[in-house]
Amino acid sequence: MSAQEMTGAEAVLKALVDQGVEVVFGYPGGAVLPIYDELFKQNSIRHILVRHEQGAVHAAEGYARATGKPGVVLVTSGPGATNAVTGLTDALMDSIPIVCLTGQVPTHLIGNDAFQEADTVGITRPCTKHNWLVREPDALARTLHEAFYVATSGRPGPVVVDIPKDVQFSKCRYTGPQNIKHRSYQPRVKGDLDKIREAVRLIAEAKRPIFYTGGGVINSGPEASHLLRELVRATGFPITSTLMGLGAYPASDKQWLGMLGMHGTYEANWAMHDCDLMICIGARFDDRVTGRLDAFAPHSKKIHVDIDPSSINKNVRVDVPIVGDVAHVLEDMLRIYRSEAVQPDKKALAAWWKQIEGWRARDCLAFRQNGSVIKPQYAIRRLYEATKGRDSYISTEVGQHQMWAAQFYGFEEPNRWLTSGGLGTMGYGLPAAIGVQIAHPDATVIDIAGEASILMNIQELATAVQYRLPVKVFILNNQYMGMVRQWQELLHGGRYSESYSAALPDFVKLAEAFGGVGIRAEDPATLDDKIAEMLAVTDRPVVFDCLVDQQENCFPMIPSGKAHNEMILGADDEERTEIDEEGKILV
Repeated sequence: MSAQEMTGAEAVLKALVDQGVEVVFGYPGGAVLPIYDELFKQNSIRHILVRHEQGAVHAAEGYARATGKPGVVLVTSGPGATNAVTGLTDALMDSIPIVCLTGQVPTHLIGNDAFQEADTVGITRPCTKHNWLVREPDALARTLHEAFYVATSGRPGPVVVDIPKDVQFSKCRYTGPQNIKHRSYQPRVKGDLDKIREAVRLIAEAKRPIFYTGGGVINSGPEASHLLRELVRATGFPITSTLMGLGAYPASDKQWLGMLGMHGTYEANWAMHDCDLMICIGARFDDRVTGRLDAFAPHSKKIHVDIDPSSINKNVRVDVPIVGDVAHVLEDMLRIYRSEAVQPDKKALAAWWKQIEGWRARDCLAFRQNGSVIKPQYAIRRLYEATKGRDSYISTEVGQHQMWAAQFYGFEEPNRWLTSGGLGTMGYGLPAAIGVQIAHPDATVIDIAGEASILMNIQELATAVQYRLPVKVFILNNQYMGMVRQWQELLHGGRYSESYSAALPDFVKLAEAFGGVGIRAEDPATLDDKIAEMLAVTDRPVVFDCLVDQQENCFPMIPSGKAHNEMILGADDEERTEIDEEGKILV
């Protein structure tokens, strides 16, 4: 196809259209006005005006995670770009495909400390997969297409294209996205068949196996989740998941042990500790899962499937490394498993399940809802019961409420759970929910929040009101930075240094001030009716202020640096453990 001549700003819009982009999240400023002028002239791409650039990236993350498409962000130079850094880092940690377009001062002013100038490429180098500063107008189109390729290929992640204002005005030759490949970035998709056969052999020999799955299963696409379910059911093995992997395997299935890790279930963590074969698929052995590395699954052989070769043997040495896309590897693994008529050791597996059922019988997530104060676990469970028959998506902020949501809201399908895992970003949930609601306007989208986290990006309520998005913000309000308070209670002698929120707004009035609906619940007897009232609103956002027990802690809990079999259990458990100020276990 012959090259077309157009301005750089026109080339940006054409490249987005050619890449199939339907929505851009952004905030205008001087260095991107030429692009915004072109946005004004067209109707192919919808622009969502956020109230802060961090919110733009989180909204794009929510859109990407709910659709499987890359999220696109457009911000100005200087503070516009630096405000986006938290979202970009969040997307990098959680492997979310984001293409962030940033304005830059004209090329002749770069390096002169011009107004709203920042070294965007330098600043974002550590928090993106790759970034570009486009100095030559004729390089713009190819760079944009390459950016989409890098963001979505291999392990997904964020990229930045920094575009000086004079490049946006200049004439350039536009070329389409056909056959765009990065010369040095061609990730391996198919796994090594010999390694996969070795993995199948270990599966056949295992006595105490477990599948350990992560966000890579979901990032690989719906087919990966289907194949995972087939393989798990074919083997009869137990399965657990990281926080990011929830939904890849149905929570209602009998082989599901719940989430593992710092706030994972008793049965999942003990099974990980005592297994003799760990089949890790699309997870990266992060510290919130492994605990103390020298005590992590000390008796097991380990298989690790991951598309990112740098994740293999990075934190934990494995016996069978398989580099490849999860869906492709699972397809080959399932084919070989069936063609070789593998029969796991049924007697050993039955004994293993008997042990797991013993751990499961501890009912580590049990709680008591009595009295007139709402327990946060009860609030999540009632929300789940009210929405489980709906087309629902759940985002969260970060803290105790996030862990309770992971524990008590059952996810049956992938891409329905959106949370900040690796970076733990307070303020993530509301803009992420907005991104989901834009992608799925008829769905029920709920941000489960804490009263501290929601204030980090509360201004995005204005975005939800402007676009008439019926996002629900379900606040578990205990008036504390709950997880901070919990750690201070358990590790720092109950010295609650700066974790109490002494000047909270009236969230009902705040919602109304923005133009949304405010609802407050403080009595367990009226909770169901209040939730039904919240769900009935379909034309604007709702803030649900649920007043919960201030002293409730999130259990089970593995203290930082401890092993999987060193859990703190709930106050009602007969073998509850505690830790002293030095982090030593006290029984």
